[in-house]
Amino acid sequence: MISAKCNEIFERVANDYHQHNEIDHAYTNPFESGTLDFLLYKKSWIDTQQWHMEDEIRNPSIEPAKAVYWKRRIDKSNQDRTDIVEVIDGYFLDKYKDIQPKASARFNTESPAGAIDRLAVLILKIYHMREQTERMDVSDELLTKNQDKLAILLQQRSDLSLAIDELIEDIENGDKYMKVYRQMKMYNDPELNPVLYNKK
Repeated sequence: MISAKCNEIFERVANDYHQHNEIDHAYTNPFESGTLDFLLYKKSWIDTQQWHMEDEIRNPSIEPAKAVYWKRRIDKSNQDRTDIVEVIDGYFLDKYKDIQPKASARFNTESPAGAIDRLAVLILKIYHMREQTERMDVSDELLTKNQDKLAILLQQRSDLSLAIDELIEDIENGDKYMKVYRQMKMYNDPELNPVLYNKK
């Protein structure tokens, strides 16, 4: 099942990243370049870096120049994340290109990589919420709330994993078909962002 692979790799990235817990720590992708595993690991590493960039920019005492620095880093990370999601969708589109959808096949609003993208972020939420259930400096009431939240996240992971597997199965059986819609983000594009092209 594809979701088992995704869960395993995303959890591995969370653990690998937190060995050093540094946004700019150089990492080595343990998988062969061009494989789905390689793409999943790289995608999750981008997510994990961005998670911690988002923490940095929310520091209430952050200096304005530093906030701008992190905002631009986050924008770049968002673009990288979007790009690799599209590459992953391209992988699935190519893999199933010879499958003829049934006449009754339906279109799914979310692509496989779109759902996998949500799963990657969910794994990060679980990792960090689990940390919150292990704190010794908070009240029992807050610990209980965090434990309840963790239980919900774990259920979400189970449900989303099942949905991903069912989507892939439906595509393989011709019961659903997929397309890849490019995100076409405009804010990073000097030809589409008026603040950028008006500077020319």
